[in-house]
Order: sequence, then structure tokens, then C-alpha cells
Amino acid sequence: MFNNYENNYIFKILLKVYYMQLFKDSDGGLDGILRKVGNKVKDGFRNFKDKVNEPLKYLEGLEKVGDKTYYGLQKVKDRILKYGTIIKDKIGEFPKYLNKELEKIVYKTMEYVPKIAFSALPSPARVSISEGLYIINADKSLRGKLIGYGLIIAGGASAVVSYVMFGLHAIHSLPSNHVHLVGYIAFVPNGLTINYDGQTGLGGDLILPNGTEIKNVIWIGQYAGTINNTHILMNQLNSQFVGQIDPINGQQYVPLRDFYIIDTNNSQVPIQQTTIGGQTYYVIDANNINPADIAGFYTYQGWVTNFVEAINTPGTYAAVLPGNSPVFQWENLTGTVAYQTKIYGHYGPFAGGVVLILPNKTIIPYGTPASPAGSAISFDSPSQVYNSSS
Repeated sequence: MFNNYENNYIFKILLKVYYMQLFKDSDGGLDGILRKVGNKVKDGFRNFKDKVNEPLKYLEGLEKVGDKTYYGLQKVKDRILKYGTIIKDKIGEFPKYLNKELEKIVYKTMEYVPKIAFSALPSPARVSISEGLYIINADKSLRGKLIGYGLIIAGGASAVVSYVMFGLHAIHSLPSNHVHLVGYIAFVPNGLTINYDGQTGLGGDLILPNGTEIKNVIWIGQYAGTINNTHILMNQLNSQFVGQIDPINGQQYVPLRDFYIIDTNNSQVPIQQTTIGGQTYYVIDANNINPADIAGFYTYQGWVTNFVEAINTPGTYAAVLPGNSPVFQWENLTGTVAYQTKIYGHYGPFAGGVVLILPNKTIIPYGTPASPAGSAISFDSPSQVYNSSS
């Protein structure tokens, strides 16, 4: 066994031999070791640089993507601004275009409706057209015009249907005996007298509740003489006043027409078909009608059918114009007829200055003769007073 000194000595010799062998095995000894260490360090830094460059390249790629996205969005924005302006301009022109096209349709409707017996249209068609005209005048917006023109076009379509269904065959809408209608009908004398079965009958037309007009009608029985005298007086007043100037509104007076309403809600109307001189007539025997269901009226001759349809329209009511009513000053046909009905009251048994008020606030001025004055017909003697705001 070696002592400690010997052991240390031997260990040192062996350690030197080991390192000498190590340097011998290595390429270049210590320089080789240092070179390897340096290479390792360089490779490490190179790998580190590559790792660091990868995110930078990625970020550069993102920047390019961002640039492309920005320029792409900029192009989209420019196109939106360009075409958006065009679309906006077109949208701005659309209401004018639509309004112009709707007006063309309405003018065509109003042009052809009178040609297909407009006075013979059913009440819904005429109400639809009048409502449409009122809305157009009251509401100038696109919405108002769309609604108004829609109602007028619907009324025009109804006119065409009515013409096809009823206009060509109106004369056959009356049976040859008693007629039971629901609503108000009007007898409109034409000034002719016709001998029927030994009686003097009055010639005229009959307007049914739906506005259909029946020609060649004869009225016999009660009120025949009264109606004839009233009609003669009405014609005399027309000859005197028509063409003169209304001192209130400065407009010319127009022909007024008397007519006689029968309330068929309460009375069946006896109508007999007959032939006189080869002509077919429809004879109304007024003796079989309750006097309370017959009343006389007068208004502008072009409004008689409108009047009949108005009183058959739910919601229509009558009112009296006060003496200072601004309606008399209206510079239109309504103002003229309103005052003219009062003027005629100074020269005969007439009471004017009355108006029908329709649901759409349209008014129809009229008057009433002293007889017949059926108590069952509320429009003959209204108690309500009309003012321009009602």
C-alpha cells in the first residue's frame, strides 16, 4: 500500500499522462478544442440569428398583407362613394319618375272613365276616385300620392268592370213589377209629359242606389202636378240667372236641376213596364208610395248622380250653411252653387244654402222645394250647422 505522499505523486503523474493523451487525440490539441468551442458558439449565434429573423420576416409579410388590405379597402371605399352617389341621385329622381308615371295612368283613367258612362258607376267606384283626389290634394308627399293614385286607379278599374257588367244592360236591371231596392233612388224629370192610361205622366230618368241611370221613366200619381210645376219654375229661374255673375265670388251662375228622392228602405217602388208608340217605358205609380218617403231636392245639374250616391254612402250627413259662411266666397263651382241655391229661394218655394258632407269632407251644396218634403228623409230638413272647420 502506498502512503499519502506516494499516492498524490502517482495521481499527478497519471493525470498528466491523461491530459497528454487527450491533447494527442484532439485535432490540434488545445487550439483544436478552442476552435471547436468557437465553432459551437458561432453555430449557436447563427441559429439564434435565424430564429430571430423568422418573426421579423413574418412581420414583414404581415405588413405587406396590411398594405394590400388597406389599398383594397381604399378601392372599395372609392367605388362605394362613386356608385353610392349615382344610386343616391337615382333614388332622388325615383319619386319624380314615379309621380310622373302615376299621373299618366290617372289621366288615362280619368280620360276613359267618362266615356264608359261614369254617372252609371256603382258608389264604391266613385267614392274611391273622390277619396283619391282628396288625398292627393291634401297630402303632397310621395306616400299621399301613392295612396291617392292607388284609389283613383282602383276606382277606374271598378268603372271598367261596371261598364262591362252593367253599362251595356242597365235597361234590363228593372223587373216589370214591384221593385224592392235598398237605399235612395231619384226621379229626375225632363220636362216632357206623357199620356199613360188616361193620366198625364211626367217623363224623366231614374237613378238607382248604385248610380245606374234608367231612361224612359214615367211618374204618375201623387205629386205629379207639383213636380211638374216645380220643374217649370226651375227652368225659368235657370233662364233668368245662368250666365250672370255671382256678386259674392265673381263666378258665373250655372244650371240647377230639381229631382225627387224615394226612400226604398221603407217603401217598395211599384214599377210597371209598358210600351207606348213602340217605345218601352217604366212607369212609377207614386200613389203606392208612402208620402213620407218622397222628398224634392235641387242642385247643380252635373251633381245629381253624385248627390244620390252621396246619400247612399254611410257617414254622409247634411247641414245648413250660416249666412256668413266662407263657403259662399269660394271661387269655384261649390261656392257658386251654394249661393245660387239661396238666390232661387227669393223667387219660388225653395230653401237653399244646405250641404251634404261626405266622409272625406267633400261637400255638395243643394236646396229643397217646399213639396214634396218626406219626413222620413233626414236630408230634407237638417238641423246641424256647417262651418268650414267641421
